[in-house]
Amino acid sequence: MTRIILIGYMGAGKTTLGRALADELGLTFIDLDHFIEERFHKSIRDIFAEQGESEFRRIEQRMLHEVAEFEDVVISTGGGTPCFFDNIDYMNQMGTTVYLNVPVERLFIRLSIARKQRPLIKDKNDAELHNFIEEQLALREPYYKKAHHTFTADKLEDKTQISASVETFRRQFDL
Repeated sequence: MTRIILIGYMGAGKTTLGRALADELGLTFIDLDHFIEERFHKSIRDIFAEQGESEFRRIEQRMLHEVAEFEDVVISTGGGTPCFFDNIDYMNQMGTTVYLNVPVERLFIRLSIARKQRPLIKDKNDAELHNFIEEQLALREPYYKKAHHTFTADKLEDKTQISASVETFRRQFDL
């Protein structure tokens, strides 16, 4: 039974690496945010807007507890998932947690490109975005560092880099 849980800041590559890793290992891939959207037939943005962050975080915790029971999976969590309730401790009990560590500059580049699709950052200029990433990462990193392992995920920009990162991940964690 394999259960790998990927955590890290938005733009770290949890979905990109997670999907490729699951394909390579013949495991099921679950993106927690997508799982929530499918279950509630609403986008994360709409759940936030209609019910507020605290209710979203309760929903997220319940859905985390559900997917963490699945076997032979790679789970990609939301960037904030480990930072609320006892989520990081629970994830550590349920599977192998891996913090995808990415330098602020690389996160800035990735999030600048995807800014329009991300409600939290869509209206920020470059300076505001850079500061936001630095501040949020500083707050969240103590939770991320509780993961069993850390993996540098700064090379996920194309298919060649993704394949090489999957291979490095497999070697690093004997998969």
